[in-house]
Amino acid sequence: MLDGILLINKPAGITSHDAVNFIRKRFGINKVGHGGTLDPLATGLLILMLGRATKLCQSIVGLDKEYTVQMTIGFATDTGDLAGQITERAPDCDYNNITEKQIK
Repeated sequence: MLDGILLINKPAGITSHDAVNFIRKRFGINKVGHGGTLDPLATGLLILMLGRATKLCQSIVGLDKEYTVQMTIGFATDTGDLAGQITERAPDCDYNNITEKQIK
């Protein structure tokens, strides 16, 4: 059995659970956990613990994380992300001059 930490650059379109299942099946490992869920639309580092290293999952989940965000403003969706149906549009606005304070 493999024991250790595997760093995955998760692409958009798959869930963290999908990545865990792929590793389980591909390498025949029963115990695989991750250090925090990434949304299906998100890309980036997904930390997987294999075998005995799964004991580290709770420690890694609790670590600080940093995110870089690219967003589209001016509408709301029924899911709160780009995958949903638009349910509301903001009034016309000069989005090129929006401040960070207005976004917060």
